[in-house]
Amino acid sequence: MKLTFATRPSALARWQTNHVIHLLQAAWPALECTEKAFTTTGDRVLDRPLPEIGGKGLFTSELENALLAGEVDAAVHSLKDLPVEDTPGIVIAAIPERESAFDVLVSANGKSLADLPEGAKVGTCSVRRTAQLLALRPDLTILPLRGNVDTRVRKVQDGEYDAIVLAHAGLARLGMQDRIAETFPLNVMLPAPGQGALAVQCRADDEETIKLLAAIHDPLTADAVGAERAFLASLGGGCSVPVAAFAQRNDESVILTGAVLSPDGKQAIRLSAVDRDPHELGERLAGLVLERGAADLLKEIV
Repeated sequence: MKLTFATRPSALARWQTNHVIHLLQAAWPALECTEKAFTTTGDRVLDRPLPEIGGKGLFTSELENALLAGEVDAAVHSLKDLPVEDTPGIVIAAIPERESAFDVLVSANGKSLADLPEGAKVGTCSVRRTAQLLALRPDLTILPLRGNVDTRVRKVQDGEYDAIVLAHAGLARLGMQDRIAETFPLNVMLPAPGQGALAVQCRADDEETIKLLAAIHDPLTADAVGAERAFLASLGGGCSVPVAAFAQRNDESVILTGAVLSPDGKQAIRLSAVDRDPHELGERLAGLVLERGAADLLKEIV
């Protein structure tokens, strides 16, 4: 048995692909795996914010095209990079156990958000992170931030930014936890839908690969991120909309918290709900936040 994986060339993408391969080979010791790197639009265009150059799909479409063309058998993505609509002919065949979903602050001299000076330069291209940062510190100067994790951290060290916000999962996967100055609790910064989770795609008609990938699928993680992505999908959101969500599955049900924010952080509609069915939960919570005023916020943004 042999599988070829599409991966992006960054250190984090390579780590994620190798992690999936390690999990698979633990489940299927005779399985042989190889990698093929593809540079995506999101990797090439680094001088403009993601929402400006197209948002969702910028880090995934080239890998999906290689899958559909039969050049590779599977592709590994950060789930939050995948559009909520499946590409025709492709399925998410496995979502392994999730890493931490939290956002973190990386700062010069290890300062927390509260300790940053007035007007501090904080880097992020995420409208979701920007809104939640400004809700806490409206004095901050938010600046765009692109590049791989190493590059972003180096920009803080070089003084281009006083601090930046990154996903805990990316730093942990690269062994860079020592750069974290502060981990934001969920009541301060709610993560992006799917943050911290990986998704492994293959062709929808590739039954053999689907069977192999099923061995590393984690149903608890899948239910949690399924609720988050259903919430986002029901709001019609891409990465240009400040939408945040986090869910956890317990023995009986899924607990989901979701929020829609104004870009300046001055308004936020944030609610929680519980349900046995993750997709119904996400759709229901989206309806509730829309009723509470999120529809008006989204109209203003669009």
